[in-house]
Amino acid sequence: MTQNVLAPAVGDELPPLTAGPVDRELLARFAEASGDDNPIHLDPAAAAEAGHPDVIAHGMLSMAYLGRLVGEWVPQHRIRSLRARFVAPTPLGARPTCTGRVLSVSEEENGLLAKLSLTVKLADGTTTVRGEALVAFPLSSPAAP
Repeated sequence: MTQNVLAPAVGDELPPLTAGPVDRELLARFAEASGDDNPIHLDPAAAAEAGHPDVIAHGMLSMAYLGRLVGEWVPQHRIRSLRARFVAPTPLGARPTCTGRVLSVSEEENGLLAKLSLTVKLADGTTTVRGEALVAFPLSSPAAP
């Protein structure tokens, strides 16, 4: 459910989103839906060959979770950009937690533009994704008399 955020302030935090657990069925469904059937996400032998103890989650799955985090904070049509950098793998069994915080708010011609810092972390504190988003907030119309 999207929240009714009217005007963000620097330091505001988005309600966290915890996803998962990441399991083989989820990875198979994501591979099919996304078209990313890289064996490192589906085949334990391929993952081992790449130096992982088992398959790892798609980076874009974590990116999708970040999109969901922001999209539950504001209506999706307000999201102007969403970027991410994958910094560590997400293993099977993980329950990634996504968080966000308003870094800056600037005035634009038609309202406000908030820059968000986004992070995906695992329960052990490992950061797997760092990102940012830009979110537009239209000017409020004055209340009717």
